[in-house]
Order: sequence, then C-alpha cells, then structure tokens
Amino acid sequence: MTDFGDTARATPVVLTLEQASADAADLQAGLSQLAALVAGTLGLDELLLRVATAAARAIPGADGAGVTLLRIDGEGNRVEALAASQPFVRDIDEIQYVTLNEGPCITAALERRTVRSGSLGGERMWPRFGPRVGRMGVHSALSLPLLLPGQVIGAINVYARGKDVFSDHAAELGELFAAPAAVAVHNAQILTQALALTVQLQTALSSRPVIDQAIGLLRGRSGSSAEEAFERLRALSQKDHTKLANVAQHIVEDAVRRARARHTDI
Repeated sequence: MTDFGDTARATPVVLTLEQASADAADLQAGLSQLAALVAGTLGLDELLLRVATAAARAIPGADGAGVTLLRIDGEGNRVEALAASQPFVRDIDEIQYVTLNEGPCITAALERRTVRSGSLGGERMWPRFGPRVGRMGVHSALSLPLLLPGQVIGAINVYARGKDVFSDHAAELGELFAAPAAVAVHNAQILTQALALTVQLQTALSSRPVIDQAIGLLRGRSGSSAEEAFERLRALSQKDHTKLANVAQHIVEDAVRRARARHTDI
C-alpha cells in the first residue's frame, strides 16, 4: 500500500515510452543484482550495502538509498544493521534512528506501508526529522517496508535532493523491488545468525575439556560434588565478569604452575 505525507501530493507523471523502457531496464538490473547475491559468500553488512546500491539504481530519481534492519518491540525501535549507498544517506538515517527516533523508515516499518514525502522541510508527519533533513538539502523521501508473511524486518529508504521527485510510478517500482529484497535480506540474516550459533557451539565444545579439568581440580581440593564445583566456577565467572572458560583456564594454568614449582623444589 502506498501513502505519502501531509505536505506531499501525488505527482502527475506522463511517461514517454523511452522513459518507461529505461525505468523498466533499471528495475530489471536491480532485480538481477538481487538474484545474483549469494548470501553464503557475503557478510550481512556487505549484502545490505549491495541491496542499497541496487535500490538506488532501480528507483527513478534516487540520489541515494539505505537499508535498515529494524526490530520493533516493547522496548522501542532497535536498529540491528544499517547500510547506505551514499554517505549522506547514512547521515540522514543516523539522525532518524539515533538522534530523533522519528522518520519515514520508522513509520513504514510500524505501519507496514510505503510512505513518501516530496517536501521534507515542511513535512508535518515528521516535524523534527523533516525540517532537519530539508536543511541538509534533501527534500524527497520514499520508504519501503521489507515485508514477509506476518513480520516486517526493516525498510529501504530512498532519498533525493529535489522536491516532489518520487511519483506513484517510482513508488510502484520501489515496491516491486522491495518484495524480493526482503527475502534476500531475511535469508542473509538467518544465515548470519546460524553461522554465529555455529561459532558459539564450536567455542563451547573446545572449552569443555578445560572446564572439566577445572571441575576436577576444585573437587580434589574441596571434596565437593561435580555440581558444586561447577557452581563455584560459575560464581567466580559472575564475580569477575569473565567467561566461564577463561576462569577454568586460569584455574588449570595455576594448578600447572604450582605442580611445576613443587617439581623444581624437589
């Protein structure tokens, strides 16, 4: 669903055949870039950057675009990742999320609809964000939610320096781009989470032997059970704000030093 701000108006556009053909070619090129992204060979940040760059090419009139993964929960809006095709886009989006917590992406994500403005300086929908960005010389914005069944994972933000740049036609092309972009971004997000979990599991497995050794040493010193020795390890970890494996490593290394010292003294 497409909507726009109070001060924006639907821009009447008469497309020539040549312009329509060029726009279709740009959209197809952007979609081809999405299809070519192999999430397994890219980090999430790099993939988001490529999506932002493709969006700037696919949407007519764009001077720059950004992609934001935005989690909306009971604690408010939390940006999980941010990419921008141009430095000025990153500056604007940081104002939106970090400084003001107000702007087109937040509206698009909260309301799950496309939003746009052709005169940010006088935009009543975002009374703090709009004038501030307008003073930066950026007057048009188009935000497209990244939607999946039952959830919104973020938004694509497209900006232009001129006024009334994004027409109904531009919004429609943007929505055609955003649908597959949401799938590509979500797949990359899931893969990144899976890889992080794999690293955590590998770390846990590699840490298990030294933790078992430390438990054995604590039991030998105190005559405690394995459960009591583990609780002692965990208490030391919490007290020192140190990972459990690091505490265990320190206990084992200390025991080794003591054993070597005793051997030297003999």
